[in-house]
Amino acid sequence: MFGSGTVAILGGAGQLTRKGSDRDALLGILALIAEGNGLVVAEETDSGRKDAPARAIADAIQAMGGEVRRFAAPREGALAGWVEARARERGVALGPGAARELATRVGGFVREGDVDRRNQGRLAVGELEKLALRHADGASDPVTVDDVRELVPEAVPGSMWAFVDAVGMRQRARSLELLERLFEATPEPVLLAVLHRRLRELLEVADRLATGDAPGSLVRSMKLQPFRAETLARQARAWTVGELAAALEGLLELDALVKGVGGVAAGDGQVRLAFDLWLADLVAPAG
Repeated sequence: MFGSGTVAILGGAGQLTRKGSDRDALLGILALIAEGNGLVVAEETDSGRKDAPARAIADAIQAMGGEVRRFAAPREGALAGWVEARARERGVALGPGAARELATRVGGFVREGDVDRRNQGRLAVGELEKLALRHADGASDPVTVDDVRELVPEAVPGSMWAFVDAVGMRQRARSLELLERLFEATPEPVLLAVLHRRLRELLEVADRLATGDAPGSLVRSMKLQPFRAETLARQARAWTVGELAAALEGLLELDALVKGVGGVAAGDGQVRLAFDLWLADLVAPAG
């Protein structure tokens, strides 16, 4: 009864504004919040969207004297500066390069748009606070790059886009590295489906280029965006039609292994080895 009040956090409020009656009911509740209590409405949205996802609620909050703030997930190099700002807030001194190393190890420099960045900030702050335990003396004992490398495990997220592009460009080491990350969270049938689509696209592009088509004509004939047409044309030039056909045939054998065709069940280790051998032997052989 005599406490300092209650703060409630509401997520997914945008779902409550689709119907006019629901929206009106929610806006009516906002006016009933007693003094000394608080309400936080937290909404996730795409990074490119500028307006609040529930504009009616945002306007009502501002009209009642509340605040509407945007907290953008930092991308690429911006995460290093974000880490430095969080360190200053907590009184944690960072030596030269420490913030960049921490941002790198949690995946801040991955550029692909399909990467899940929702927990990168939380992970970075958690690791920052862990590092602070070793350096309690503040500015006289800053966190170093070596500290970060020793205490912060790598948590670089995988990117399906980056993986299929590496396969298309026949980049052996890059493909194997990205595949290892994707295995942790991506079902093998999904990997197979995406790879199959890319190989089929490269076969078609290679065939069209061999008959004299220009990369620009792929925009019309295959209904592609110009950037994607140029990307596929560049990748197709790294292969012969025979090599693409052999890689596609090997992928079909992988699919049979994953699905247990013929009644032979393969373990996780066997499936991973089969993917690695497919990449090493048919996609990007050494030499």
